[in-house]
Amino acid sequence: MKLRRVAHISLLLSLAVLLLAIGGKSSGRNAPVTPVQSDGDNPHCMLVGGSIMTNFGVIDQNTTLGTATGDLRGAVSGTLLGQPQQVGNTVVFHVQHHWVTESGDTLFFDPATATTVPLSQTLFAIVSYPIHLTGGTGRFSGAKGDLTGIGEVDLQHGTIFRYSGQVCFGE
Repeated sequence: MKLRRVAHISLLLSLAVLLLAIGGKSSGRNAPVTPVQSDGDNPHCMLVGGSIMTNFGVIDQNTTLGTATGDLRGAVSGTLLGQPQQVGNTVVFHVQHHWVTESGDTLFFDPATATTVPLSQTLFAIVSYPIHLTGGTGRFSGAKGDLTGIGEVDLQHGTIFRYSGQVCFGE
């Protein structure tokens, strides 16, 4: 029964990666940013999305480093804050993100919690990954936002996931 569940999760993860690859090949340019209205308190919000691919071991064994594509494209890293924790059938990673956009703006984030399902001893499917933007420099000074991620964590190689969400800018 456990083998069937692992096979099902592997299939779903493979489909997600396939869709990400197809989406990345569908055009030679980034999709335009779509402005959206928030709840009326701050009409300066926009939807954002893209992908992140990082490798472990570039800085140290607990920190990834790589690139972000899409609306927040640039360089990104994530540092594991302690050992992953087993919670029932899931494994929880606590991560601090470091992000610099292509234009040189820095994004600031609260520590994030990635809830995953183990596929092997070193490979995990991300099932919940809320990421809260708390501000930044340049264009992102005073910005707030919430992103979510879905993808995989490979402790031997790195991470790949899709991010999406909304960023709201100060007036």
